[in-house]
Amino acid sequence: MVSRRRFLQTGSLAAGVSVALPTLARAAEGDKPLPPVIAALRSLRGEAKPITVEERAARQEKARRLMRENNLSAILLTPGTSLAYFTGIRWEGGERMFAMVLPAKGEALYVSPAFEEGRAREQIAKSPDGGKPDVRIWQEDESPYARVAQGLSDRGIASGTVGVEETAKFLFSDNLKKAAASATFTSATPVTAGCRMIKSQHEIDLMRLASKVTLAAYEATYRSMKVGMTQRDVGELLEAAHRKLGFEGDADVQVGEFSAFPHGSVAIQGIRESMIVMIDGGCSVEGYASDITRTFVLGKADDKMKQVFDIVHRAQSAALAAAKPGVEAGSVDAAAHKVITDAGYGPDYKFFTHRLGHGMGMDGHEWPYLVRGNSTKLQPEMTFSDEPGIYIRGEFGIRLEDDMHITENGAELFTPQSPSLENPFGKA
Repeated sequence: MVSRRRFLQTGSLAAGVSVALPTLARAAEGDKPLPPVIAALRSLRGEAKPITVEERAARQEKARRLMRENNLSAILLTPGTSLAYFTGIRWEGGERMFAMVLPAKGEALYVSPAFEEGRAREQIAKSPDGGKPDVRIWQEDESPYARVAQGLSDRGIASGTVGVEETAKFLFSDNLKKAAASATFTSATPVTAGCRMIKSQHEIDLMRLASKVTLAAYEATYRSMKVGMTQRDVGELLEAAHRKLGFEGDADVQVGEFSAFPHGSVAIQGIRESMIVMIDGGCSVEGYASDITRTFVLGKADDKMKQVFDIVHRAQSAALAAAKPGVEAGSVDAAAHKVITDAGYGPDYKFFTHRLGHGMGMDGHEWPYLVRGNSTKLQPEMTFSDEPGIYIRGEFGIRLEDDMHITENGAELFTPQSPSLENPFGKA
């Protein structure tokens, strides 16, 4: 599966082919020795405890409560993160509909292509519905939407209001409206986000571990970097470091003037001494993401770079101080933007070109968002990125990003803030 970061690095299909072949060739060698710092890393896989069936069952019960509070008769989930969150089922998408209907009352039902029934039952058996699952199959010349409509009728909610998960294909939702014409279809986000925004202690532990892994991979890579490497060389080291730590992870690496593009450029870039390097990436631990950015130089930073770094560092700290239960999400964004604007890098989005941060969990970006105008009140156990930046086109960009957890009394970062451009990990 191609990540957002890998897609950004490869660009168009043609560009991707031209730059990917050398990487594949190097990967095929298999015997290239790793730098000593990366080779010395030890796996942290044993610290990751999987989400249990009992936890997923509790999530379904919370979803049912939120359905009742929002006057929904059921929610419909198609392949994606929310389906995995509630069931543990991971299913590749496609034009053939696979779906779960979770009613506010009564048992869930599944709709699956007939030729996939074996695979479907294998995964459903490990879900909270694994005892005697209600699986409705459809042949290639039959309608899956009719199966959903019949399922709603069998549950007594043919005329009910069904929330559809926001990432469901238009093809699916449009045909459902035609097949179940008596039902009303609306968004399931009040239920899915209502469950997923607030993390359990287990989820927090997994996200904290993911951040620990990524920061360790970054530090090992930084200590293995040399002038003359390209951003693709650094990317390979980052992936190798994550694997040594027991997880798959990657990063977008941007150098010099290209670091002023917040999500990077497809240009091939070489690292030179005293040039800004920005690394933005993460990994997944039992389905839970990290998202960390570190910006640094190999050698000495000039005074302007240091000044901008200091402003961004203060903005990240201001956001951390502003984040606490009961405040509006937009006010945390405002705290960081104010520091940067007051330092002369304003107004508005002129140099700090994006929102402060995004919610995090199983998706690297999820609800809610730390952005101007968002009146959502923060609650304990929400998790966000805290990632202010200043981007000066034609020169360089600096962003600092750590993952932030809302506590009962304030907020904490899962990882230590980066102290400087020349010593980004705070160690000799």
